[in-house]
Amino acid sequence: MAAGNDLFGNAARKLKAEKPAEKPAAKPPAKQPERPRSNGTPGEADYNASSIEVLEGLEPVRRRPGMYIGGTDEAALHHLFAEVIDNCMDEAVAGHATWIDVLVEEDDTITVTDNGRGIPVDPHPKFPKKSALEVIMTTLHAGGKFDSGAYQTSGGLHGVGVSVVNALSSRLDVEVAKNKQLYTQSFERGHPVTKLELVGPTNNRRGTRIRFKPDTQIFGKSLHFKPARLFRMTRSKAYLFGGVEIRWHCAPSLLKEDSAIPAEATFHFPGGLRDYLASDIEGKELVSDQVFTGKVEKPGGHGSVEWAVAWMAAEDGFVHSYCNTIPTPDGGTHEAGLRIALLRALKDHAERIGQAKRAANVTTDDVMATSAALISVFIREPEFQGQNKGRLMTAEASRLVEGVIRDAFDHWLAASPTQALKLLDWSVERSEERLRRRAEKDVARKTAVRKLRLPGKLADCSNSSMQDTEIFIVEGDSAGGSAKQARNRASQAILPLRGKILNVASATRDKLSANQQLADLTQALGCGTGSHYKQAELRYGKVIVMTDADVDGAHIASLLITFFWRQMPKLIEEGHLFLAVPPLYKLTQGAKTAYARDEQHRAELTKSFFTGKGKIEVSRFKGLGEMLPAQLKETTMDPTKRMLLKVTVVPDDKEATADSVERLMGNKPEARFAFIQERAEFAQAEALDI
Repeated sequence: MAAGNDLFGNAARKLKAEKPAEKPAAKPPAKQPERPRSNGTPGEADYNASSIEVLEGLEPVRRRPGMYIGGTDEAALHHLFAEVIDNCMDEAVAGHATWIDVLVEEDDTITVTDNGRGIPVDPHPKFPKKSALEVIMTTLHAGGKFDSGAYQTSGGLHGVGVSVVNALSSRLDVEVAKNKQLYTQSFERGHPVTKLELVGPTNNRRGTRIRFKPDTQIFGKSLHFKPARLFRMTRSKAYLFGGVEIRWHCAPSLLKEDSAIPAEATFHFPGGLRDYLASDIEGKELVSDQVFTGKVEKPGGHGSVEWAVAWMAAEDGFVHSYCNTIPTPDGGTHEAGLRIALLRALKDHAERIGQAKRAANVTTDDVMATSAALISVFIREPEFQGQNKGRLMTAEASRLVEGVIRDAFDHWLAASPTQALKLLDWSVERSEERLRRRAEKDVARKTAVRKLRLPGKLADCSNSSMQDTEIFIVEGDSAGGSAKQARNRASQAILPLRGKILNVASATRDKLSANQQLADLTQALGCGTGSHYKQAELRYGKVIVMTDADVDGAHIASLLITFFWRQMPKLIEEGHLFLAVPPLYKLTQGAKTAYARDEQHRAELTKSFFTGKGKIEVSRFKGLGEMLPAQLKETTMDPTKRMLLKVTVVPDDKEATADSVERLMGNKPEARFAFIQERAEFAQAEALDI
């Protein structure tokens, strides 16, 4: 079986290139400093102090925006607005601001104003030559939210929010009205272009105004703010804190395609989440006529919980959660607390009315299946997963929410026995339906219902034709994120795997059946394993293993090939398995750029492609996650430009291949050691990645 020289020995000669083409990039990215060369093998780079690059100020944000806002797509662009308005909301929640003003202009410029305390403008103690405003705007991890004395609760605790917006904006202007004086300062791409200027007295104004325009060098010229999305984000803030009034203004020319969005509006919702949920479920049939809502504030500023839950009779459910007014679309501990509280309170009620046996099999999924739920918590120093704050990780939030809501739901159920019985009957029906479907699957495991259940991390393609689709099995979430942005959504699916998968050649059957990553992979392909493998049910025409171009990547590729060899040999025999060939080096000379697969290819390109006398800049990719989506697409994923290695089984070498797999990947280390000793003399020193 062909899979690479460092995987299965001589079988590597059987690898076949689907399209051995190499094309230079159209636009050269910024030059990288040339690394010093040793006096040894030509082209061999030394690793010394000059190889260590130090990024200062906000340069890391511009170099790797994905680390701070999750990418450079539409969601990341709108995250800039979220960071700015979140700071204003923190002022409002802390009791220092009563209104926020949002203005969206035609050229993607957004202005956000509040009447809070205003960003401090006095000299910073640590940087006496700079104002606190300049430090906040130009320094990562600088802000007033590390000290709980400045804010009891806040959404931005990393100290990178507004500075990231500054770094990724072509222009950002700040106005601060403080102590009856007006101050201004302007920035471009994170750098101050003016000093902090005292404009003069302003007796009837206080607070902060930030006006910014996202940088097209980062987000491209085709990406623009969506007024409808900004409108929803703005309105949701007012729902989450009834003590603030938010004014919305949008250039009318931006609303020609969406007449439902007003050019001007004022949001103020004293009813909070109750009003929010009422607008979301208006006109929908409910299981219970009453909506379960409430708000509890813990004494001493130890957090608060607000919720609104309704059960819909003919709709799929949803849960929208927030922490300190920050949306958490990926859920987290506060959602977990809500689910547990509702389930336990409902089961307690069933026991009180003598129906505990009926409710014995009810789970949180049964209770939440058709629920429309909103939950908002305010806690000190929340912990989020990632700078995008998509998931709340604070363990205390789960205990807080569960304790508050369980007690409140107990009282709600007891006070409305008729409504409570309707809800209990509804949840029991959902439970019985779930168990019935499970029984049907046990009888017929290959039903259509089962085939359509796909792993959560799979980014599937829209085309359903097997012949025209392909799936990339990618190493890690970081590379998976880049691949998802680089793919053709119609024909290319992405399945990220976490780290190195199980070695099936040395694993027991129990370990194999319990491994979630292999289960996800099998489920995504849809064709089954072993004797249950069915070629007709394979969901993709090409299964492409895409790992880093280093030793670890080769090891992961070998583990995956071993899995397919042992569990789905027909997939290889039918010609569906491929290896992607990502570049290891990027070579740049003036306006010319090319990508090299390895040292040999790099040397060939140096002689043949670069004909000028200028210096050739060489940079090495540390992994797929380090590559920009555009680079990954051009070099590795675009069918018109990439190279794929087809993994094949040579009929005459089947027994030898099986022996090689067993010796290399089996559970006998002595056989592996002997295999290495036999072939040590053929190893090329320059190919070793150590």
